[in-house]
Amino acid sequence: MTKTVSHDVANLKLASEGKKKIEWAGQNMPVLRQIQEEFTQAKPLKGITIGACLHVTSETANLVIAFLRGGAKVALCASNPLSTQDMVAASLVVDYGVPVFAIHGEDRKTYYKHLNQVLDVHPQVTTDDGADLVTLLHTERKKQISELIGSAEETTTGVIRLKAMAKDRTLKVPVLAV
Repeated sequence: MTKTVSHDVANLKLASEGKKKIEWAGQNMPVLRQIQEEFTQAKPLKGITIGACLHVTSETANLVIAFLRGGAKVALCASNPLSTQDMVAASLVVDYGVPVFAIHGEDRKTYYKHLNQVLDVHPQVTTDDGADLVTLLHTERKKQISELIGSAEETTTGVIRLKAMAKDRTLKVPVLAV
């Protein structure tokens, strides 16, 4: 890739290993592969910027690729630093041009720096695993809430957090519990 992509990953030299891992996972995800094919034609996400805080794995990489094929711009950080696959993070940066902020085993300070780096792209949609992006938007980055169309939450823990925010009437964006 000739264009420099903003990132904070462990080692870009791991990209070729990561691409093989992403491709192998993609071969074993037929439904997502079909969605990618449909998105390539229809471009339903054209002009949308997605901020994602998810497990940075080969499976998630294929979801990110589907978003890209749908026309979206995507920035990704790790929802769980212990599940981050450094080679996948590197491949997403090098081979797919995705700003990725994820390092296996990163500390709490780095984790929050990475959350903020994803929000620095001013996403219109977020997809979260634990509601950390949405929570950060509601606590420290309130001015950005008006930029959001909505969010998706993947975990029970995140849904519980969001339901508590909704009950307290502090949740200011629509969220789809996946």
